[in-house]
Amino acid sequence: MSNAAPQLRGRGARSNATGRYEARLREAFDDGWNEADAEVPALKTSVTPEAARVIITHNDSPDVGFDSSINPYRGCEHGCIYCYARPAHAYVGLSPGLDFESKLFFKPEAGRLLERELSSPRYRPDVIHIGGNTDPYQPQERRLRVTRAVLEVLQRFSHPFSIITKSALIQRDLDILRPMAAQGLVRAAISVTTLDRRLARSMEPRAATPQRRVDTIRRLSDAGVPVLAMFAPVIPGLNDHEMEAVLEAVADAGAVSAAYVVLRLPLEIKTLFEEWLASDHPDRAARVMSLVRQTRGGQAYQAEFGKRMKGQGPIADLLRQRFAAARRRFGLDGALPALDLSRFRVPPRAGDQMDLFGT
Repeated sequence: MSNAAPQLRGRGARSNATGRYEARLREAFDDGWNEADAEVPALKTSVTPEAARVIITHNDSPDVGFDSSINPYRGCEHGCIYCYARPAHAYVGLSPGLDFESKLFFKPEAGRLLERELSSPRYRPDVIHIGGNTDPYQPQERRLRVTRAVLEVLQRFSHPFSIITKSALIQRDLDILRPMAAQGLVRAAISVTTLDRRLARSMEPRAATPQRRVDTIRRLSDAGVPVLAMFAPVIPGLNDHEMEAVLEAVADAGAVSAAYVVLRLPLEIKTLFEEWLASDHPDRAARVMSLVRQTRGGQAYQAEFGKRMKGQGPIADLLRQRFAAARRRFGLDGALPALDLSRFRVPPRAGDQMDLFGT
């Protein structure tokens, strides 16, 4: 059975290779019937409910700035070719390629599960990060409103959180974000990978345009929400020349701080990214991969803590120096305000006895 897929409009991956845990593998081959003018059928998105038992997950990675997180969705319709979450689709027997962006899972009970976990007498509040794996505001959120349900619970409990997205849909929830920001309970991170609309459409086919992301930073900032701008991933030879322009644009929009991550190509992402380069940027594919390897000790990726986010070597050092200089120049080198854990309260439920002293 062939896994070859014609280039599909609005999709990032160029193939749908079998997940690494499957007993049977599919290999693409040319059977002579792929006519150039053949009509390519649209790839429809399917969304399946996932029966989660808990909603808050925990990690002990020193490379990320949070210990607790919530991911309302598995898979992401944005289709970003570089997405580090792609390999996780293999755990459910699906491909990190086209399956990742077209066969999605959502957690319909996310709000109820979160309320139960926050209400436990054993729970101790810690900042919860929303969207550490896949985007909480991908297109299906308009209809499913899983992220919205999570935010409503966090607001009722006065629980601090951070949230990351590359979608303008976050503006829908300003009625929650604005008052929580005024209480020191929320901050947002918006990813702006490029200002080039054509590159964004190729690299992140169903995500918001670069200008809409910059506009979203402005809307959030105007509402009092502290915004961290993410220039991620930095891809040497492809978008790194935009670093200073991106930071200037997000600073003008009101971002408080900025951070970056160098391109990561673990597991299946390497092949998917190389296929995409060969398809969309054949003139620079070899150079980009050469520069990427120069940031990874001659390999496509290094998984060691302390290296995987920023890389190493002369190219990585130059990126680090440029980013630090641009942060200072545009006033993005300040720290984000700390979030207030002291406001957390379990709200009374219907039928609960009132506290005699009102505490």
